[in-house]
Amino acid sequence: MRVLAIESSCDETAVAVYDGGPGLLAHEVFSQFDLHRAWGGVVPELAARDHIQRLLPMVRATLEAACSRPAEITGVAYTAGPGLVGALMVGGAVAGGLAHAWGKPVVGVHHLEGHLLAPMLEPDPPAFPFVALLVSGGHTMLVEVAGLGDYRILGESLDDAAGEAFDKTAKLLGLGYPGGAALAELAESGRPGPFEFPRPMMDRPGLDFSFSGLKTAAVVAVRNRTLDPQARADLAHGFEAAVVDTLVGKTLRALDYTGHDRLVIAGGVGANRRLREQLAAAAAVRGASVHYPRPGFCTDNAAMIAYAGWCRLAAGEDDGVAVHARARWPLDELTPPGRGHAAAALPVGQD
Repeated sequence: MRVLAIESSCDETAVAVYDGGPGLLAHEVFSQFDLHRAWGGVVPELAARDHIQRLLPMVRATLEAACSRPAEITGVAYTAGPGLVGALMVGGAVAGGLAHAWGKPVVGVHHLEGHLLAPMLEPDPPAFPFVALLVSGGHTMLVEVAGLGDYRILGESLDDAAGEAFDKTAKLLGLGYPGGAALAELAESGRPGPFEFPRPMMDRPGLDFSFSGLKTAAVVAVRNRTLDPQARADLAHGFEAAVVDTLVGKTLRALDYTGHDRLVIAGGVGANRRLREQLAAAAAVRGASVHYPRPGFCTDNAAMIAYAGWCRLAAGEDDGVAVHARARWPLDELTPPGRGHAAAALPVGQD
């Protein structure tokens, strides 16, 4: 089966072609960072309009890069949620239109399932079961993954996601939008000690997260003071250390709780160097293996949607050409192939 996939859940427009034999044949991503930077965050209507302009040319370019004709595509996949409803509807409409024109099945993919399965595109894919730390601008959660569609949420953020806290603290330091990666880069020249931040919820049992208080602590730290360049770097260092220590501590608890010896790190914050180093070191002590997608597949992309869609299409799923778009879509509503598919459970925009 050869699948064309579309990702349009937020501010990346992406298209990919995946084949069950040779694997990933081509993928394209366009980021709307420049479009939204002036507003300090993603503007949903602007995101949807930009997806409309870019998707069909990107579909043509990706098919050409994959040396594939429409007749060789045997299924279409798209991100059905969670995400911005307008942006999701654009991707779903294009996917449904192509599937109808080509006479192919189409499936709506859960965005987070794509992230969880992204390491399967690498040379050393993890076997099931495993624990996944899914950490991004919109989500921070620990998931026990028993198999495709068989997910148990062990813990999640009660407020801000880790990536959101990174971006907002970066904005506080004048690093612009999106600022998570810029904050991590600035932290490289920071010193430990001048700014000490709490490790939220590490002093209590459980696997849930909370980052809103940590963000507030950063605001208090800069209140009524002017930071010179070294102080800004020191604050970035202290903030990043607090977030990473919390993520690592909770993840190790999840491994202990489940007894699994395989760990997957996915989502945009999964590309953070300090997080990768600390988790690799801690996992090595425990004899556990750690698996990551390549950095380019940590952020939103269509390759992961193509793989997840391929898995479900190959199992016979077909959501039909009606557009399914869910702003909120709990991951644990998904089921393994053959037990019905949750993308088609509700009309557009309802949860």
